[in-house]
Amino acid sequence: MAMRFLLEDSQTHDHSHNHKQQIWLILIIVILIALLGFSVFFFFCRRKLNRKQSHNGGLKAEKLKLRYFKLEELEKATDNFSADCLLGSGAFGNVYKGSFEGEGALAIKRAHVESYQTTEEFRNEVRLLSTVNHPNLVGLVGFSEESGPKGAKILVYEYVPHGSLLEYIIGRGGRNLTWRQRVNIAIGAAKGIAHLHDGIKPSIIHRDIKPSNILIGERFEAKVSDFGLVKMGPIGDQSHVSSQVKGTPGYLDPAYCTSFHLSPFSDVYSFGVILLQLISGRPAVDMTRNHIIDWARPSIERGNIEEILDTTLLSKPCNMEMMLKMGELGLRCVAKTPKDRPTMTQVWQELENTFNEHPSLSSKTTTTTKLPQSTEQGISFEQDCSQSFVSIDGVGFQKFHIELDSISSQSNSLRCFEINSASIDIDKENLKY
Repeated sequence: MAMRFLLEDSQTHDHSHNHKQQIWLILIIVILIALLGFSVFFFFCRRKLNRKQSHNGGLKAEKLKLRYFKLEELEKATDNFSADCLLGSGAFGNVYKGSFEGEGALAIKRAHVESYQTTEEFRNEVRLLSTVNHPNLVGLVGFSEESGPKGAKILVYEYVPHGSLLEYIIGRGGRNLTWRQRVNIAIGAAKGIAHLHDGIKPSIIHRDIKPSNILIGERFEAKVSDFGLVKMGPIGDQSHVSSQVKGTPGYLDPAYCTSFHLSPFSDVYSFGVILLQLISGRPAVDMTRNHIIDWARPSIERGNIEEILDTTLLSKPCNMEMMLKMGELGLRCVAKTPKDRPTMTQVWQELENTFNEHPSLSSKTTTTTKLPQSTEQGISFEQDCSQSFVSIDGVGFQKFHIELDSISSQSNSLRCFEINSASIDIDKENLKY
């Protein structure tokens, strides 16, 4: 009897002990599940927070007075970044035209994955561009950023309707500019670049001034664009900053290329090349590797600007004094020593002052000279000669072909016009801009 009682008591004790073990085991499992659930919850909350911070680009869009665009908005505005909306492409990224209900048309620049080494590099560019505000600079409207190093990095700019200066220089689609429009575009672009150099602290050096980066606005005003290579300029008493050479061949400052010393005068050099292109309608470097500076210098130094003038200007009244001034100023901008070049502020002031001194051709006297006709060439023409302008009537110019990285167009070329012999030397070489 006693043995049976002890046996039952022992079984009861074992059962109670097993029950406690089960309770502890269940409790431990519950705790582990709770910890796991909390960890998962914390992970997703953290991820959501990071994504939210990433959406703000580590930046406060409202503080920068910019708008944050969701990627879905940009995809809808560009029909999922379709080729039909593509405005242009380059080494840095593709630019699309996007249509928005509120803002209308905007230019959307989607960078290639390798364009930014880090996310912070993109954010620094947004911070920098948010300080840029000038009527002759394309304005940054907003941005979009996906998390991760391979996430989309997108800048949204104002849309400029009339294309780039390059299209007018090469005469694409029959486009051309009057002498007044060329001067106004030169003055406007110079003002925009001068604002980067002098109107912002610290200053900004563009590093890629070229015709394709000067856009033509609604009223044919110049708007400098594409700030993908911008770099902060020298501070205080510094004359330059050291930098890896970046830019476009033909517009790169030789002093910068050899010394790696970047300064605002590097932009001045590039702009000097553009001034020569505005006058002549020629590429910076032709197929024979002859630079426009070497080609134009002799005529400008002799004061014979009509020798290098774009034929679309020779076929209508043109202020030759203004064109010569632009040529002379262009040569000063490309001086070998950077310190011998004018500042961009001096450039636009000189252009504006000269234009105000010679705003029209109405006060200039002209004479008309009849030139002999050439039946062999089938060319007959009349020249209106004076110190102020040249006008040619009924000239049948031979056309040559221009190639521009898969863009083809037709243009006229008149290199030299001899008054007394009526000889026309036409450059029929294929040229590249």
